[in-house]
Amino acid sequence: MITNEFPKGKIFSFINEIDFAQGSIVSKIILKKETGNVTLFSFDKGQNLSEHTAPFDAMIQVIEGKAEVSINKVPFILNAGENIIMPANIPHAVDAVEKFKMVLTMIKS
Repeated sequence: MITNEFPKGKIFSFINEIDFAQGSIVSKIILKKETGNVTLFSFDKGQNLSEHTAPFDAMIQVIEGKAEVSINKVPFILNAGENIIMPANIPHAVDAVEKFKMVLTMIKS
């Protein structure tokens, strides 16, 4: 069975598993299940995910760099090592203040 998930039973470091791409956002699926998924992202400076909603809670963990996360139009600056939970059905957006990497965990149930 082919999967885009990371291999299980193998040590890895989030920071080393994804590179930056000039003018782009890069993503890699870590785990994908019916109950939710975990995805690794890298954002070049100035890149963003425009405002949107999701039907379930999601948590951002910034692992390198700095990002601005807006939740219901309220901006939050997150640095490496900081996290925030975006509540279900509330508009949110992500902007790269500088190059940054994050882990996005979405829980569906």
